[in-house]
Amino acid sequence: MTVLRIDHVQLSIPPDGEAAARRFYGELLGFHEVPKPEEMRKRGGMWFAEGIHLGLEPNMKPLVKAHPALVVDDLEALIARLSAAGVAFTEAQDQPGVKRGHIHDPFGNRIELVADHM
Repeated sequence: MTVLRIDHVQLSIPPDGEAAARRFYGELLGFHEVPKPEEMRKRGGMWFAEGIHLGLEPNMKPLVKAHPALVVDDLEALIARLSAAGVAFTEAQDQPGVKRGHIHDPFGNRIELVADHM
């Protein structure tokens, strides 16, 4: 038995967060929302084809240490787009040869962005 890959990562958002999540993940990060199965739609939240699922959680607490790491093809362009929208990027310089850093979604969840170096 071998684990082949991660299918998705679930992050929590507050019950009123879907519009802000669509703006952040859909418009700013360029993710593509995909329909949830009918039975799951009544729970709210959303799924993105890029492997991020957002679930509604009352009294949601943001992830401040745990996080997904997203490899991007043009990190500088994404940083510029995020900055223009008021999203701060904090560069990490603790891995020589790897351009990476962190942002936070509108709910405080930490997200790592890593430049594709292949």
